[in-house]
Parts: sequence; C-alpha cells; structure tokens
Amino acid sequence: MKLTQTALNRATLDRQLLLRRAKISPLDAVDQLAGLQAQAPFPPYFGLWARLDGFRPEQLSQLILDREVVRIVLMRGTVHLVTAADALAWRPLVQPIMTRDLSANPQHTPHLEGLDVEEVAATARKLLDERHHTNKELGAALGERWPDRATSALAHVARGLLPLVQVPPRGIWGKSGQPAYATAETWLGRPLSEPNPDNMVLRYLKAFGPASVRDAQAWTGLTRLGEVFERLRPTLKAFQDENGRELFDLPDAPRPDPETPAPTRLLGPFDQMLLSYADRTRVLDDVHRKLVVTNNGLVKGTVLLDGRIRGQWDITRKRDTATLVVTQFEPFTKKNTAAVTDSAADLLTFAEPGATYDIRFT
Repeated sequence: MKLTQTALNRATLDRQLLLRRAKISPLDAVDQLAGLQAQAPFPPYFGLWARLDGFRPEQLSQLILDREVVRIVLMRGTVHLVTAADALAWRPLVQPIMTRDLSANPQHTPHLEGLDVEEVAATARKLLDERHHTNKELGAALGERWPDRATSALAHVARGLLPLVQVPPRGIWGKSGQPAYATAETWLGRPLSEPNPDNMVLRYLKAFGPASVRDAQAWTGLTRLGEVFERLRPTLKAFQDENGRELFDLPDAPRPDPETPAPTRLLGPFDQMLLSYADRTRVLDDVHRKLVVTNNGLVKGTVLLDGRIRGQWDITRKRDTATLVVTQFEPFTKKNTAAVTDSAADLLTFAEPGATYDIRFT
C-alpha cells in the first residue's frame, strides 16, 4: 500500500500531537513523543506549549525536580529530555555512539592515547556519587589523579562512558547556570535496563511512524537497525512512499485522512519533528532546510502552515519590549498572516509575560 506525502504528513502531525492540542499531562506527552530535543535548556517547554492544551512551564519544571523526567545524552549523542524509564532503557543502547566518539573526537582523542579510560570512568563515578560536578569541576578533580592529561579530555571520558544526567537548576524555566551532573543510577535510584533495541524501534514508530529503517537510524544515530526491523516485520504493517521506499508502522497506529485540516503552529527551536527522519520532506522542503538547520547545528523556531514548515521565528527582548520576527519563506496569504499573528501573540504571552509585544514579518 502506498502512502502519499500528505498522508505521511498528517500521520506525523498526529503522532507528534500537532493536529490538535492534546489534553494529556506533560509527563504523558514526553512519553508519547519519545522525548524532546534538549540541547538548550528551554526548547522542551516550547515543544510542549505547541502541543498541549493549557500547558504551563512550572508543570515541566516540577517533573524535572521530582526526577520523573531527566536531561541526558541519548539519540545521536545529543541531549534529550525523556522520562526516567526511557533514560534507563535507552542509555545502554546508545553507548556505541559514545564509545565511537572517544576514539574519533578530534578535540579530545589525541589526549587519551594510552589512557585506561575505564579507570577514569570508575574514578569519575566515585566523585559523582559524593556530589554533583560541573564539567569543569569534574575535569579538575580527575586531573589530580592524571595531572599529565588535559582535564577537558578526562571529563569527556566520563561523559562518554557514564550515563550522566543534568541535574537542576539546569533546565528549570527561568533559571540559568552551567550543567552539573550525576549518574542516572544515583539520581533515579535504579539501575540501567538491559538493552532492548526492539522496544526502542517500536517506541520510535509510535511517535514518528510510518517510517523507514533509515529514518529510525537517523533518529537514534545507530546503524544496522535493518536487522531489528526484519525481526519485527511479522508484527508491523508495511507501506511504500511516493518514491517506492519501504515504510513500517504499528498496525493499529493512527493514520488520519490526508484531507484532515492542520492548524497553524509555531514550533520551538530544535523541535524533534525536524530532526528525527533521514527524509524530512514530509514536513520540510529541501530548499528550505538550510534556512532552518544552520551549519553549526542550530535549529531555529519554525512556522507550521497546513502541516509544512513555511517560515521561521526569533524573539528578541530590549528592555520591556519583546519582538517576535517571523521570516516567511514565501509570502503568506492574508488568512495565514492572521493565523500566524495570533499564534505569535500567544507565544509571546507564554515566553515573555509582562513585556510589551511587537510582531513583525519579513
């Protein structure tokens, strides 16, 4: 069975809670979305604001403080905000990414030659069990044991071999400061789970399907997932996209009518919907990709019109005035301009309470 580009688009929006604002808890949303991209502290808040009915920043902050969700390096070796259960289940699965980086990182690998990295990791674990450390503090403490090594490289070993979570106040709405780390086992009071790639792939399809093997590999950063899909094939439903690529999905997952209306949404920076496919054309035209994802890996806030990325946005604040500038990739219709203006006003109310607002289009 073939799926049109529009059918794929609507299925993706539905899984990502973007066809309608969901009336579920933030914790359930983080679970449904298979986590939220979190290289910067606050994109997860914008991600939930775009998807949930009545979301308030303090709801997510409290989940972090209560250790129900954590910030941890996972898929693609980048920071994600995920449920505690997913952190424990997925961190062992992405260890090959972290191990590979230890032997291939041009900044740190030259300083690790001949070093017993397992001993460094064991020492770092003892230090982190005593108290939380920032990256600089951890490197300095390890440097007392290995004074002939670059402290930054020693801290890099700890990040690569230990499941480190970023502890509050990092990631708390309105707070700032350098990341400080604890091990996931100590912070959550539970051991890591046994690796189960089958469950990870099923969770990916629940949040992002229908999708190809290459899509799942792009999301995880792992290779050889074709073996997992073949193992799961009897339990999955297979499709083809308009280019003949094979896609897989959960049999009972929602795949809405392609004619289903898609509301206007302003998505936050680093939105995971833009980073979780090898083929992003279901939501983002290739011609616009470089306008959204910069050469240094930044992903800008975007404008979703009729299910597709049609612009980007930025907020700047000068004294008491917050200005949201919308950059149109192509001129909006009057109807779309009005819808984006309404969404921008709502976003400013959420992100910059108490400020005077200004909305501009370029």
